[in-house]
Amino acid sequence: MERIGLIGAGRAGTALGAALAAAGHPLVGVTARSDASLDRAARLLPAVPVLTPDEVARSADVVLVAVPDDLIHEVAHTLPLTSAQYVVHLSGAHGLAPLTGLAATPVALHPSMTFPGGPVRLDGVMFTATAPDAARSIVERLVKALGAQVQWVADGQRARYHAGLVHGANHLTTLVSQAVAVLREAGVADPVATLRPLLVATLDNTLRSGHHALTGPIARGDVDTVAAHLAVLRGSTRRTYAELAWATVELATDGRLDAETVRRLTDVLDGHRADRTGEAPR
Repeated sequence: MERIGLIGAGRAGTALGAALAAAGHPLVGVTARSDASLDRAARLLPAVPVLTPDEVARSADVVLVAVPDDLIHEVAHTLPLTSAQYVVHLSGAHGLAPLTGLAATPVALHPSMTFPGGPVRLDGVMFTATAPDAARSIVERLVKALGAQVQWVADGQRARYHAGLVHGANHLTTLVSQAVAVLREAGVADPVATLRPLLVATLDNTLRSGHHALTGPIARGDVDTVAAHLAVLRGSTRRTYAELAWATVELATDGRLDAETVRRLTDVLDGHRADRTGEAPR
């Protein structure tokens, strides 16, 4: 099996390194400088030596550059890489550009998963890869060893791919946090218990059926209810509600809402949106 070298001991890198080691891939070394990184490496990779970046790179067949996005180019270009090696970064937003000009074969490999700082099960997780044809077999072999799946995205589509993940996952946290705060302001004693079954069912239905899973006042054309919500919400939560309500109207113009209801909803929402173009949903 390929020898893996890990540059950086962040949450994603150490979790992936530990998973590869558990799958039988030898980890030749890891770099770690801060106290937090050294502690993480000791917990998740106890048998892996902490080495310098040059030592890690010289000993590995596959070099994982697991550093913050803005440092990938700088760090990768300091490594003594050869044409016999593969250099892999884990960024979702970046394609191959940060690795351009290196002797090693470049790979962008992003797991669609969150890493809290401990061991993470990767079986069934989707990895999204961008790489030259010469790297496809090794990428598929590494991902398969983890029990995960791999899909391929063109280099020019990495930013769009990552935007979809961020919009669906990170913004979900924002949305749920705002909803919890509104329920708490309404006097609900346990907002999380109130939301949990609804959120779980909605997420499952939406992943299965897409926008056809849509329910609620906009799908029903209940303009007065939407107006009442906007009247009691405040600040960024009201703006978020209005923007998402506008996007929901667009989804519901698939035959569920007639033109007059769309016009009335547009009139209600227009005064509360951050970017008012005056353009009706199409």
